[in-house]
Amino acid sequence: MPLPASSSHASLPANPWPVAHGAREGSAAILDRIYRSYHRGIDLTLRPAYRALLAKLGNPQEKLPPVLHVAGTNGKGSTVAFARAMLEAAGWRVHTYTSPHLVTFHERIRIAGRLIEEDELTDILELCEREAEPGKISFFEMTTAAAFLAFARHPADAALIEVGLGGRLDSTNVITRPAVTAIARISYDHREYLGASLAGIAREKAGIMKPGVPCYAMEQPDEEARAALRAQAAIVGAPLLYGGQDWQTQELDGGAFRFNGPQGEQNLPPPALAGAHQIMNAGLAIAALGAMPLAVPLGAMTAGLRGVDWPARLQRLVRGPAIDCLPEGWELWLDGGHNDSAGTALAAELGRWRQRSPKPLYLVFGMLATRAPHELLGPMARQVDGLRAVPIPGADGGAALSLSAAEGATAAMAAGIRTAAPATDVVAAVRQLVAAGGMPGRILICGSLYLAGAVLQNHG
Repeated sequence: MPLPASSSHASLPANPWPVAHGAREGSAAILDRIYRSYHRGIDLTLRPAYRALLAKLGNPQEKLPPVLHVAGTNGKGSTVAFARAMLEAAGWRVHTYTSPHLVTFHERIRIAGRLIEEDELTDILELCEREAEPGKISFFEMTTAAAFLAFARHPADAALIEVGLGGRLDSTNVITRPAVTAIARISYDHREYLGASLAGIAREKAGIMKPGVPCYAMEQPDEEARAALRAQAAIVGAPLLYGGQDWQTQELDGGAFRFNGPQGEQNLPPPALAGAHQIMNAGLAIAALGAMPLAVPLGAMTAGLRGVDWPARLQRLVRGPAIDCLPEGWELWLDGGHNDSAGTALAAELGRWRQRSPKPLYLVFGMLATRAPHELLGPMARQVDGLRAVPIPGADGGAALSLSAAEGATAAMAAGIRTAAPATDVVAAVRQLVAAGGMPGRILICGSLYLAGAVLQNHG
């Protein structure tokens, strides 16, 4: 049965997908027009009109190089980033499709390692818009078709495809024969579309499994989720290789880690992405790459881990107006996590920060109204010395409605953070926290990828 679509797009913010600074207006105008004309909220149905569009385009999804298809609630984007970094370090050309973007739509489509060029994006969007049946497919279906078409036009050695939402009915799930599938950590998210139980969410994620195609799944903390993945693998006939059983990661001193799996055992350096949870994501990428028909030697794994770049995942900011407000000794960090699993991972890393250097910790927090603030903030509450809540710039209506600053502060106190107050924006929040603090501290901006994208526009 199709999952429900979300509400109308009528009150969504204007042009939520800006292009890079200096790019000609072509793709921005087309994206805005497609969004207004075709946006159906989150609509998971894989409608016939979408398949018809792909057919008119020559079924580009069938003309891709070996595909790694990645689903999950938390960590799927990081897993793709690790896989891309290691493959490219080995000398392979890699197409990558991810979502959402942070600053510019071009981030979603990497062609053989480079962001799609503005002229090509414009041309492909125009073609997709011309061939699509008006009003019958979603924005994400349209842009996914555009990505597949772009990839089919350029040679590459591998394609890394990140699921947008769920898996079973996601627009990316028209790839009938990937080389390998991978499932990252599963947790509660988008309950209105994926269901209210982890077992139900896991079944939707497991919908990317294909007969005879190996699926590498991260170890899941919930037994119902584990059982759902095993059941789907048995139904489909997909070999399931489970983290903690068929492959393992073990953290070593100094953030290094050991991977042990079908490829053997390797001792590897600390990943460039901060946080112990990123070791698990790196392990999933290494495990899945072992099933790709491309060699990734140990040297390439090491270089990829050290050079991986995936913004807004515990990223330290070093420039911009908020940095200019910080006295010597203060730090400013950014993370786009927004659910319970992210809260647990962040809480663990914040605890490590305190052990290494016991600075006070403050949060600048902004979240969409569709999220549950206590799920993110609750696990971190004991680590936090103060919080300023801000509205998300541009998220002023419809599916992208932001919590107000006052609502965010109230939610933070309800989650157990004793000192919380509203602020007008991120820079004002940083100034208030510095003024209220004594000794130098750390400030973490968190709560939403929308907020993270807005911050990176000025602090990138």
